[in-house]
Amino acid sequence: MTAVMWFRRDLRLADNPALVDAAADGEVLPLFVLDPALWGPSGLPRKLYLGDSLRALDGALRDGPRNTGGLQVVRGDPVRRVVLAAREVGATRVHVAADFGPYGSARDRAVEQALAEHGIELVRTGSPYAVAPGRVTKADGAPYAVFTPFSRAWTDHGWRPPIDAPNRVTYLTLQETAEVPDRERPDALSLPQAGEAAAVRRWRTFLDERIDRYQDDRDKPGVAGTSQMSVHLKWGEIHPRTMLADLARRRSRGAATYRTELAWREFYADVLHHRPETAREYLRGEYAAMAYDEPGDQLDRWRRGRTGFPIVDAGMRQLQQTGWMHNRVRMIVASFLVKDLHVEWQHGARHFMQHLVDGDLASNQHSWQWTAGCGTDAAPYFRVFNPVSQGRKFDPDGAYVRRWVPELADVADPHEPVDPIVDHAEERREALARWERIRS
Repeated sequence: MTAVMWFRRDLRLADNPALVDAAADGEVLPLFVLDPALWGPSGLPRKLYLGDSLRALDGALRDGPRNTGGLQVVRGDPVRRVVLAAREVGATRVHVAADFGPYGSARDRAVEQALAEHGIELVRTGSPYAVAPGRVTKADGAPYAVFTPFSRAWTDHGWRPPIDAPNRVTYLTLQETAEVPDRERPDALSLPQAGEAAAVRRWRTFLDERIDRYQDDRDKPGVAGTSQMSVHLKWGEIHPRTMLADLARRRSRGAATYRTELAWREFYADVLHHRPETAREYLRGEYAAMAYDEPGDQLDRWRRGRTGFPIVDAGMRQLQQTGWMHNRVRMIVASFLVKDLHVEWQHGARHFMQHLVDGDLASNQHSWQWTAGCGTDAAPYFRVFNPVSQGRKFDPDGAYVRRWVPELADVADPHEPVDPIVDHAEERREALARWERIRS
């Protein structure tokens, strides 16, 4: 038999249940579809990183014994291109990891129907999560709306152990494929190394050198305190259960805290699965009635890192130059946009999804809603981050600001605002006044 392995957010060979199942069928066509619906709106950092990751997967596919072809890349509507590829190689099954996102699940249903018309089966095995969204529920079958009880139930549910990559697979090729885009990389843009091997190296380094200090260092953007594994999880260059298996062998506070962060990722995926409209709309609909300002010059200055608030500008410039931003700083810049500039969260979330190489729809949209006060938190709106005090607390020596805002490298206090576009105290009062109006 011949099968198609349709890669999406699982760009790896190890611990890939869908690939193992495809290999069990016989010869395998490894396929990736450059989908205009996803590829087109992406910013340059995301496109460059994905191109790097696809080239890394292609190299890994060509390395093993009996491999006769690498990753086959095609462009266009997946409904058409997957069917054409499967028919060309005479496949009876197309294997995928299940996609639980709003677009991905609808796309897969359409592909499944189109394949069935030609007698080809779409087989879903595994997912990008340790526990698939929808699997963990309350006793009455209802989904969890609060993180802490979800986390307990998620831990009690557990997950399967990692599996090895399949051996001795014969990979097939198509008659015509597309080149993975290799755009010229601007000198100012520095992206993390992509691919499964890079993910494993980064994870091992984090476990060996930083996991035990993670609890204390994770909120400090000026030190190397985080794992920066989010991009590898986003593109499936490593599976979370591989990471959870390694964390289970650790007994430090840092390891326990890191596992909680993985649980947050799975919680947000579960929330989006049950409430797919919240990718664009408010989880708590009453906040849609709040008065917001029309986006204009201030939004543009926020995007460019020119607000006059050093920690905000540092974060936005880090995003521009690396496609990544420290998580603590993400919360600060999000709070500033929504509560100091009074711009709806969707504008910021869209900008992040265009430019973050680790932009995960569920985590991004619901992290923005959490900060904006309309998400899964119980009593959130009083939380208005002061960008100056946040900078001084989490970047006390100014290392982060001095790096990303070089014009402040030599000043005595790099957290002091310079020509700020708003008065934070005044805008905080205004944000709370607008909130009071929708309460009454």
